[in-house]
Amino acid sequence: MTEAPTPYELDADTMTGGMRPIRQAVLSIGSNLGDRLDKLQGGVSALEDTPEVTVVAISSVYETEPVGAPAGSKKFLNAVVLLDTTLTVHTLLDRALAIEDAFGRERGEASAPRTLDVDIIIVGDRVAEDEQLVLPHPRAHERGFVLVPWLEIDPEGEIPGQGFVADLIGNVDTSGVVKREDIEIIL
Repeated sequence: MTEAPTPYELDADTMTGGMRPIRQAVLSIGSNLGDRLDKLQGGVSALEDTPEVTVVAISSVYETEPVGAPAGSKKFLNAVVLLDTTLTVHTLLDRALAIEDAFGRERGEASAPRTLDVDIIIVGDRVAEDEQLVLPHPRAHERGFVLVPWLEIDPEGEIPGQGFVADLIGNVDTSGVVKREDIEIIL
C-alpha cells in the first residue's frame, strides 16, 4: 500500500469533496486466445490509464495450464497486478469488465478460453458478496496461477479469511505454473 505517515490516509474526491480511503487491490489477469502477451500488456496499460488507480507492481508472466477448461484449451499467460485505488469495489469491477470487453472477451461458459480475464482478488480487507461480486475472490486461495505471481511481488500478501499467500501456496499444485523469463509486461 502507498506509504503514508498514518495508516488512515485519505484522498479527497475533487468532484464531490468526499473522502475515500486508498486501498490496495490485487488483480489477476490472464489470456489464452490470440496474442496473449499483447492482451496482458493492454490490460495493464488500461489499468494504468484508469483515474484513481495507481499500478504499484506487476508480477512476472507465467504460463499456466488451463483450470477446468474444455479439452483442447491452450495454455494461459497469467500475471498479478498490485494497485492502489480510491475507487469503490463496484466501480473497479465495472472497469475490469470494460477492459475485458475492449479486448474482445466473450462471455459464456465459465471456464471457456478467453482473450482477456481480469479478476479482482482482493480490495484491502473488504469482504463482500452480492449478485455482481464476491470478495475476496472465492477460489483465489486454490489457484497456483494467482498465488505464485502474487507471492513474487507481495511476500506479505494475505487473503482475508483464508490466510497468508506464503502459507496458502503450500496447499496447491503449482507444477503447471511456469515463469516465462523470455517475456515481460512493461509498466
